[in-house]
Amino acid sequence: MYETERARVVAAGRRLAAGGLVIGTSGNLSVRVGDHLVVTGSGTDLGELTPAALTVVDLAGTVLEGARTPTSELPLHLAIYRETGASAVAHAHAPSSIAVGCTHDVLPPVHYATVPLGGVVRVAEYATFGTPELAGNVLAALEGRVAALMRNHGSVAYGASVAEACERLETVEWLAETYRRAVALGSPRLLTDDELAAAAAQFTRLGYGRSTG
Repeated sequence: MYETERARVVAAGRRLAAGGLVIGTSGNLSVRVGDHLVVTGSGTDLGELTPAALTVVDLAGTVLEGARTPTSELPLHLAIYRETGASAVAHAHAPSSIAVGCTHDVLPPVHYATVPLGGVVRVAEYATFGTPELAGNVLAALEGRVAALMRNHGSVAYGASVAEACERLETVEWLAETYRRAVALGSPRLLTDDELAAAAAQFTRLGYGRSTG
């Protein structure tokens, strides 16, 4: 089932692994196809992912195809699909994102790249992985946003495609790494609410990232 979607998830997994956002069996991905999800399996190495290793579930989490148990974070993925217009979800254990999530309640706005994520990235309160509690905490942090950090855990993002979800995770990690480097040099200047609002207006005015076709 879903050969095209499987190929996209495999490419996304290898992209995250190559970028250092996941290591070993950390992280997971999913793509929605109607009332079904193509998801990575529990204990899957995203850098070694193959189409056959993916599992298909319905929106209740029931396995429809695949020999591998779905990712332990399936409740999180299902919650995001239930509460947002997501077509894909990506979750990573990127090091700078984890570091900021261990020490801050938000990812400080050192750059206007936070604007396309919906605003300043929040940190979801900690809960045990794979639990409804974690899913609820992440949904709260995602309100009005397309990405969030997870306390002592990692990062999560969603999008209209798995490529877009991964790109947003990469942006979060870039922001976290930029902030980490700035702190090493001194006390970073943060963008104000007015400056972020002006950047958001400029994105809209310029049609930033929109196709002309």
